[in-house]
Amino acid sequence: MINNITIVIIASNAQKTIKNSLDTIKDFKEVILYENNSTDDTVKIAKSFPNVKIIDGEFIGFGETKNSAISFSSNDWVLSLDSDEMLTSDLIKELNSLNLDNEKKVFELKRDNYFLYKKIKYSGWGKDYLVRLFNRKYHSFNDNKVHEFVELKDDTDKIKLKNSFKHNAVQDINQFLYKIAKYSDLASKDEKTCSFIVVLLKAKFAFIKTYFLQLGFLDGWRGLFIAISNFNGKFFRYTKRYINCKV
Repeated sequence: MINNITIVIIASNAQKTIKNSLDTIKDFKEVILYENNSTDDTVKIAKSFPNVKIIDGEFIGFGETKNSAISFSSNDWVLSLDSDEMLTSDLIKELNSLNLDNEKKVFELKRDNYFLYKKIKYSGWGKDYLVRLFNRKYHSFNDNKVHEFVELKDDTDKIKLKNSFKHNAVQDINQFLYKIAKYSDLASKDEKTCSFIVVLLKAKFAFIKTYFLQLGFLDGWRGLFIAISNFNGKFFRYTKRYINCKV
């Protein structure tokens, strides 16, 4: 049993993935599930795991919500996961062997992203390294509504772990389309773009970057779908900012 690291997850309507995620973290004494108004069986599933503590809270953007969730941990060392992410046995062994003697340390983990159960090697998803394990007394997430990350300091000691974890990024196409709508909406709040040329250029470059510069074409039709989705995500995000500028 791992006693010195708390897993923290925020979730809403995650019944399709939450059981698989929680199954992989049974070796942790404490798991905080910060639940945001789920209307499916997310809470029911989570209650079947004795190491899971369920907290009801509002979603106020990814960065702020994750910081709120972290505040409920009884450990200072927290590992942030999403409800569609799973730890591997090799990574858990590595986590259990870590020396957590210095609060200035953060640990960077590689995330293996899966699209309809196939691992994506390119398209900007193949080299996905994220700081996910840190001491909450010294580090925290920024306040970004989307694309949040752990803010580092000048004296932060960043350590890259050997083993990766699994991310079931896309289980069905509708889920991907929903994410585009949700994330573009969040990213457009309180910001303005006053030139529609900027909207088009941002969207066009998102496609070129994903499909050509990040070799998305090597991922087959999945790479094309990711590139088109990135185009749409940028297009809708900046179109909404353009509309904000006009109202």
